Amino acid sequence: MPFIISPYDRRAAVDYAHQWAYGRNPKYYDYEEIGGDCTNFASQCLYAGTRIMNFMPTFGWYYIAPSNKAPAWTGVEYFRNFMLRDQVSQGPFAVETDLSKMEPGDFVQLRFNREIFGHMPIIVEIGSPATLENTLIAAHSYDADFRPLSTYSFQEIRFLHVIGAYSQL
Repeated sequence: MPFIISPYDRRAAVDYAHQWAYGRNPKYYDYEEIGGDCTNFASQCLYAGTRIMNFMPTFGWYYIAPSNKAPAWTGVEYFRNFMLRDQVSQGPFAVETDLSKMEPGDFVQLRFNREIFGHMPIIVEIGSPATLENTLIAAHSYDADFRPLSTYSFQEIRFLHVIGAYSQL
């Protein structure tokens, strides 16, 4: 089945991040009390910028209801695996890169005192040249907007640059 690449509307993703950074969109469940809401919020931002989900069971990226969603919608590692998938399938996709190639609307993943990455903010503003001090994020689970990335204490960091979204012709 042929796919085209739809552009990522970074402005729409960042606008959504600002709108809901300190609140919760009632269209989505708030996972704050059961593991955290950061990836759910990041997925909402990404969806605002792509408007394309992937409804494949288990390996897709979608949200229908609190108990009817893909693991990639709310799990940091699953989100990364979906975004960096090798197979072309419907939905957004990204490349892992370094800070210098990041833009507003891209995602940061942080590993704290665990073996897995556990937090994922969205970049809302970035300086030139990009530094941790002038890269500003929005996030849930420690709600924030315009927070400098340098204010996090982390063991490891990685960056996901969104390219666009595959959609069917």
